[in-house]
This record gives sequence, C-alpha cells and structure tokens, in this order.
Amino acid sequence: MPRTPPHLLTLVALSGVSALSMNVFLPSLPGMARDFGVEYGVMQLSVSAYIGASAVLQLLGGPLSDRFGRRPVVIWGLVGFLLATIGTLLATTATTFLIFRLLQSVITVCMLVPRAVVRDLYDGDRAASMLGYVTMGMAVVPMMAPVFGGLLDQAFGWQANFAVMGALGIAVLALSWHDMGETVRDGGLSLRRQWANYPILARSHRFWGYCGAATLSSGAFFAYLGGAPFVGDQVFGLTPAQVGYWFAAPSLGYVTGNFLSARFSPRFGLNRMILWGTITCVIGLSLALIADLAGHVRPLIFFGAIAVMGLGNGMVLPNANSGMMSVRPELAGTASGLGGALAVGGGAALSALAGNLLQPGSGATPLLLIMTASAVGSLLAIAWVFRREAQLVRQG
Repeated sequence: MPRTPPHLLTLVALSGVSALSMNVFLPSLPGMARDFGVEYGVMQLSVSAYIGASAVLQLLGGPLSDRFGRRPVVIWGLVGFLLATIGTLLATTATTFLIFRLLQSVITVCMLVPRAVVRDLYDGDRAASMLGYVTMGMAVVPMMAPVFGGLLDQAFGWQANFAVMGALGIAVLALSWHDMGETVRDGGLSLRRQWANYPILARSHRFWGYCGAATLSSGAFFAYLGGAPFVGDQVFGLTPAQVGYWFAAPSLGYVTGNFLSARFSPRFGLNRMILWGTITCVIGLSLALIADLAGHVRPLIFFGAIAVMGLGNGMVLPNANSGMMSVRPELAGTASGLGGALAVGGGAALSALAGNLLQPGSGATPLLLIMTASAVGSLLAIAWVFRREAQLVRQG
C-alpha cells in the first residue's frame, strides 16, 4: 500500500470520474426514453434517483472512511461502480437499467473522500484554497462530458457513454491502487466514537449554516441537471450534441469560480467568498427568470444565466465544504459525508421536482423558478452564519 498522501492529480481524477458518471449521458435522456418505450419522467429517474442513492451512500461512506481509511473506501467504491456499469450495458428494459444505474451511485464515495483527504492535510482557509484547486480540475471533465456524450450518442448510441464510464473507471482504479496513500492517522475513529461525537456536530450553528448554503446552492445545479435536457429538447429544439455543447456553460463558470476560491479564500476568508458566490447565483438566475417571464428566453440567455450560477457555485461550494469540515476536524469524513448527503439529497428532490413540473408547453419557467428560489435560500443560509458569528462576538 502506498505510504505517501495521494497526489493532487489522483484526487482530481477521483472527483472527475464521479462527476462524469452523473452527467455524461444527459443529452441522451430523451432518446433513451424513446428506446425503452417509457416517458421522459421515468428515464429522468436515472438522474434524480441516482442522486438520492448518492445521498444515502455519502452518509455511509463518510463515517466508514473515518473508521477504516480513505483508501479502502475508494478502491471498493470503484470496483462496485465497474460491476454496475457492466449491468447498465447489458440492460434490455428500463427497469433493469435503472436498477444498475442506482448501483452505479456507489462511485459517489470518490467525491466525498478527496474533500476529506484535503481536510486531513490542510486547515481552515488553506483547505478551502486546496479544495478550490481540486474542484477546479474536477470541473474540466464534466464540462466536456456532455459535449462528448452528445457526440457519442449521435455516432454510436447511448450505450457508448456507459462504455466510456467503464473504461475511465478502470483507469482511475489503476491510478488509485498505485497512488492512493492513506491519510487517516492512528487507525481512524471507531464508529462508536463517531456516533458519540455526532451531537456536537449537530449542535453547531456554523455546521448547519454551511450545510444550508452548500445544499441550496448545489440544489439549483441539480435541478438544472434534471430539467435542462427537457428544456433543450422541447423548448429550444436542440439535438443531443447541441444540448451537450450548451451543457458546458455551468462548468465554464464553475472552473472560474473555483479558481477565484483557490486564489482569494486565504485572503478574504470562507464566509465572504460564500456570500459573494450566493449573491452571484441569485443575480444571474433572477435576471434569466425575468427574461423568461417577459417572453425573451433564448438558449444564450438561459444557458448564460446557468454559467453565472456555475461561477457562484464555484465560489460557494469549496468554502462551504471546508467550513463544514472545520467544525470537528477529526470528523472530516463524517462531516463531508453528512454535508454531501444533505446537498445531494436536496438536489435529488429538486431534480425530481423539475422533472415532474416540466411538461409539454410549460416552457423553462418552472425550472428557473426552482433554481432561483434555491439560490435565494443559499444566500439566507450564509447570512444566518454571519448573524450567529456577530452574536458570538457581541457576547464574547
């Protein structure tokens, strides 16, 4: 087993393959629904139900990585993902496909573990900065994935996207096997001790404030994942490849936001970066909603607002995640898993809601309403953190 901490490239690859599995096939959803002979809402469960299963797995994966170490959780997660991917390729019915798609969600441990590894190695604002670099690199893969996925769909069919997932999973497994050194010291905390410390984590106003900011900020993005394929296909009449091109919009913004986090979090601190990020999300999405209600929605306006939202999320999420894990550093994996579960669980609900509300003739309005409301909630959450800290200063 490697004895040195994993390189940054390994952490980026782990996060990237987890993110890629979520969105590479999204331009294919309308066509997959036609191939399996089901409604779009049924096939959209491959997004919303997958996200929900990921939330549960984050709750389990965080404590397990604190107890048994980061390396074994990553290795077994990748093995399970590869077996499930084979199942999706062999599926002949929508039900069978969805079962194996849910099993693919085990790859979500590869998203939470890199965050915990960074917290193992760095403290406070420095951890937020390093998380910014990790997620900036991670964003490059999902930025290109829908574009690549749309082209693969047109050339070879939707199954090609899942074949690519499998091939990349094998490559990341090999990389992790050789480079994923353990960063948990002294054998980790027992599950009993972790359980005993949960009330301390749960009583922290800071923890819940950061969780709220991260959950509602990422919730806007998950709602987008659930509804944007419909909007692209039914509202704008785009082909799968064109939807893939436009899907790069949030990732372009997210990369920029991550860079700003990595560059400026040590200077301005976690809370200010989160505040500025949430304000950015609210402004971009509110302007798009106003344009839509005025009848001026166009692909450039819609996806341009999504790029602005991605910019804001890129500032919010690394800092909010670092804030959550700083409450109890010895429970970094648990905090990462619990916070990630809440974010992903909330995202699953919003993604499913978007899928149900988007019907022929509805336009993009329901989706933009959901996303704008979620962004406003994120702003209120970080405002609450500022208020609580101001109260503590006055009391001190």
